[in-house]
Amino acid sequence: MGERGYGFSLTTFSPSGKLVQIEYALAAVAAGAPSVGIKATNGCVLATEKKHKSVLYDEHSVHKVEMITKNIGMVYSGMGPDYRVLIKQARKLAQNYYLTYQEEIPTSQLVQRVATVMQEYTQSGGVRPFGVSLLMAGWDEDEKRPYLYQCDPSGAYFAWKATAMGKNFVNGKTFLEKRYSEDLELEDAVHTAILTLRESFEGQMTEDNIEIGISDAEGFRRLSPSEVKDYLASIA
Repeated sequence: MGERGYGFSLTTFSPSGKLVQIEYALAAVAAGAPSVGIKATNGCVLATEKKHKSVLYDEHSVHKVEMITKNIGMVYSGMGPDYRVLIKQARKLAQNYYLTYQEEIPTSQLVQRVATVMQEYTQSGGVRPFGVSLLMAGWDEDEKRPYLYQCDPSGAYFAWKATAMGKNFVNGKTFLEKRYSEDLELEDAVHTAILTLRESFEGQMTEDNIEIGISDAEGFRRLSPSEVKDYLASIA
């Protein structure tokens, strides 16, 4: 039957030990818009491309960089509707943690719980894996340090110093390997994230077609278009 014959079944391993549906989900991520995450000494930055096919589209109505808790933000590459479901789940998990322990959920705990939700969709009948990879950036108030994680459709998650995903992610990672240093500060990390996106960007990069979020000791926030414009002007 070969590998292809197992492509329709989520819950059946192919002879080589693969769940082919997960490979399809990863292909959806690799075809998605590029996203970049960089951990600095004093915070984390998330950046993503937000391109639209029509000038009639209202680019300020839908965001890709989203706040989950006051300290944690998230961005995706892949399928937008799947991301929307995971945002809702992540916020619910964070709220449940707060109601139980009366404190904000640590980034690592939230990543673990969201990864568990994604993993459940790799072994259940009648569903398919989420066609997104997530980058989660957060600030730990107890340890006074930032965290950056990536979560894949399989439910696997990794801690990163800096990473890229989505279209041309190999080029993005290669660029980051050359530019990243352990003593990078948040301001420089934002510049580096923009330059990494520019590696695979087609056309003019503006404040309307990229989105940036930062997490530091003051919490997580999405930069306003005017702030993004200033950053773009400073590296032009």
